[in-house]
Amino acid sequence: MKKFVLFTLFALIGSILLTEHCQAIPAFARKYRLSCKTCHSPTAPKLKDYGDDFAGDGFRLEEYDAPGYYVDAGDEELSLIRDFPLAVRLDGFVSYNNGGDGKGDFGAPYLMKLLSGGEISEKVSYYFYFYMSERGEVVGVEDAYLMYDNLFNSELDIMLGQFQVSDPLFKRELRLSLEDYELYTSQIGMSDITLKYDKGVMMTYGFETGTDVVFEIVNGNGLREAGEAFHIFDNDKYKGYVGRISQNIGKYFRVGGFAYLGKERLENNMNDVAINEVRVFGPDLTFNYEDRFEFNFQYTHRTDSDVFPSPGNSLAAEDVVTEGILAEAIYAPRADQSDWYLLGMYNMVNSDFSPADYESATFHLGYMLRRNIRLAGEYTYVMEGHEADDFGRFSVGFVSAF
Repeated sequence: MKKFVLFTLFALIGSILLTEHCQAIPAFARKYRLSCKTCHSPTAPKLKDYGDDFAGDGFRLEEYDAPGYYVDAGDEELSLIRDFPLAVRLDGFVSYNNGGDGKGDFGAPYLMKLLSGGEISEKVSYYFYFYMSERGEVVGVEDAYLMYDNLFNSELDIMLGQFQVSDPLFKRELRLSLEDYELYTSQIGMSDITLKYDKGVMMTYGFETGTDVVFEIVNGNGLREAGEAFHIFDNDKYKGYVGRISQNIGKYFRVGGFAYLGKERLENNMNDVAINEVRVFGPDLTFNYEDRFEFNFQYTHRTDSDVFPSPGNSLAAEDVVTEGILAEAIYAPRADQSDWYLLGMYNMVNSDFSPADYESATFHLGYMLRRNIRLAGEYTYVMEGHEADDFGRFSVGFVSAF
């Protein structure tokens, strides 16, 4: 126990020393000369409603000027950004007992991203980031899309590229915790369908009544390399269709529901083939009291008709059912002015395909050294995991953006 305490103490001191000299601000804040707290609360990357609106408007603030943003080339039909906007996110963590192995590990950098985004014209915007390093590997491009804002002068926005299928629900990339949203990432048998990244098109429409509608069409096989023949990314003829509707109720509540309908062709090394029909649906709820206390809840119910091409596979039968729960509570005593915050989270996945089963409870404390630098300590108790059950893991580290 003494070794663990000393290890944690030195790790925390080290993370402070590593982050005290990083004081720059990300690209959007530089562009508009505004603080990060304009869009984030209690800290980046988590967005408040104003930040969601900013992203939904194509990363533009109508009430603020961005002087000198475009180059005056004497051509009204040409939009050239004067200073190409770039930002970096750098995270590092020290962990103990990951996987219940009793080992300590220095994981800095844990991830490093190069991000860019902004307006190309009055209606067209772009956003992408490149994972220069994630857990020691070069991942490549994840989010990357073009967006047309207010198509036909309506509230219809359209986005083409690659994004997370679950983005209209709760955005994994904007979570404060190191622990993931497990119900969005679960892999069921040989199925490629998850609620993580995919290529496709997303359309959103907002009504004055506070009702938002989202519709997606995606390949349904994640982010994979294009095939050698014709350089096609989709590996079958099927697509995935996603719909979501959400409604504001009063000042503090928002409720929603979504559904994913899709098919996929599964083939094993023996050339056995199965057509898997996937149905995912579930409600979600958010209670937000003036950005001081927020509670998020998500339930998913998934059915797969056949997740293995080989008949009689012992791991799972046909008509595989998977249920998931995500519950997250965040407390920041002074909203976007808070120097610290607390987070609690519960993850649960219960599936007929038992390797996907998972259950954990997470407790997380964050403290801001600067608006764009925070220290974080996190403890997760895993009741049921993919590799081991009934263990606790502890991490301390930093999250920075500049």
